[in-house]
Formats: sequence, C-alpha cells, structure tokens
Amino acid sequence: MYFILKAVLSGLLIAAVSTIARRSPSVGALVASLPLISVLGMIWLWRDTHDRARMEAHVGATFWYVVPSLPMFLLIPALLRAGMPFYPALLLGCLLTVVLYLAVSWAAPKLGIEL
Repeated sequence: MYFILKAVLSGLLIAAVSTIARRSPSVGALVASLPLISVLGMIWLWRDTHDRARMEAHVGATFWYVVPSLPMFLLIPALLRAGMPFYPALLLGCLLTVVLYLAVSWAAPKLGIEL
C-alpha cells in the first residue's frame, strides 16, 4: 500500500506539470525544473531508513547526476528550432544524457567523487 501511495503521489506531480505546461509553457517549465521528484525521493528514503549516511550519499550522488542531464535541455530546443521532429530530438537529447551519465560514472571515482 505504501508503494502505491508513493507511485500515485509521484504520478500526480508529473500529470500536474504536463497540465500546467499546456496552459503556460514557462510556468510548466518552472514547476518541472523544481526538484520535486528528488525531494519526494529524499522524503521516502528518510521515512524508510532514517539513515543519515545513506541520505548524504543519495543527495550527493543526485547532484552529480543532475549536472550531465542539463545539456539535454539545451540540445532538444536547438534541434527543434533547426526543424528536427520532436521524437528524434528527444531521442538525441536522451542519448546525449546517457553518454554524459556514463562519462560522469567513469570520471567521478578518478576525481575522488563517490556516487
């Protein structure tokens, strides 16, 4: 039941963002850019474990995984402006993010960053 509650609440946030974005793309973008899912994830993790070390590791790793996702938000609009259809632009943005995630996962331990 707890899992269902978490899934429904998280899904409602995503549905709210898409509904808001239909009325106002900039307000939808603002709401989407808020780390709501990350905050919910932290709340669920804390509620489930009350483990400070685990929370510290989770939040720190989240930061390092947010950084490589940011270029996607520049690439997709650039591709759309250049005339590329949405789904191929989205796919390329996601592929770029995967490549950058792999690069961060490879480089982080070499730089003393624990993920």
